[in-house]
Amino acid sequence: MERLERCGRWLRAGLAAGQVRRRLPWVLLAIVLLGSALKDGDLVPETPMRNKRNPLNVYFVKVAWAWTLWLLLPFITVTTYQFAKNKFLYGPTKSILIVLRRLSALLVGSAVWYVCTGLFIYIENLTGTCSTPGKLSEPHRLYATKQECHQDNGIWNGFDISGHCFLLSYCALMIVEEVAVLEGLSIDHNSKLRVVINILFVSLCFLTMIWVFMFLCTAVYFHDFSQKLLGVLIGLSAWYGTYRFWYLKPFSPGLPLPNIPLSSKKYSYSR
Repeated sequence: MERLERCGRWLRAGLAAGQVRRRLPWVLLAIVLLGSALKDGDLVPETPMRNKRNPLNVYFVKVAWAWTLWLLLPFITVTTYQFAKNKFLYGPTKSILIVLRRLSALLVGSAVWYVCTGLFIYIENLTGTCSTPGKLSEPHRLYATKQECHQDNGIWNGFDISGHCFLLSYCALMIVEEVAVLEGLSIDHNSKLRVVINILFVSLCFLTMIWVFMFLCTAVYFHDFSQKLLGVLIGLSAWYGTYRFWYLKPFSPGLPLPNIPLSSKKYSYSR
């Protein structure tokens, strides 16, 4: 547990002044620009990450929202309840209502994920054509969707907005926003609850590292520049529209740390 505490303390140090939250959007944009330049210049070495069947892609990225949801759900529940009880001295009923309000951010995130991925599929189907290995004498068939094309062993050529760039950027930004609650949370050093929060926090940090790393792999190995740029811009817009605009309003899920600004250096969790 001592190693877990040291690891958590080291990871929290990077979030103490909001540095990660301020810089991560610009880092993601820089990765897309630099990664695309390396890809277009054929300067990227062959690695297992070029293969879409690599384990990180299959077992993590393909279900990125499920991983993010699975870890954020207990983290938001526990930290928000403790924050409401200790910071505002609310009773159990009021604290539970605040927890439910904050958990609605996950419903918003799920809606964003569902709508955007559906829109990407629609655009790719709308703009695509199918190339099949059939003989020239055979009548040409029109395909309405990518799925129909693949069923006949065809190759679908459409505008494929990078779902990876969208989802990985959105998930990473959402996690760093939600863990900001630790800046204002005071928990006894020997508390078992502190161990639980540390486990969830460290897991979320490592998950964010996986998302950023796989975002980098997407930038250097897959998609055209315009597809990646549009994907990350949609992810950044979804993050900004919620955590930087809507969640500041009264009728919203609210921010994880409502009374402490981004530039605050208050950090009581480690005390």
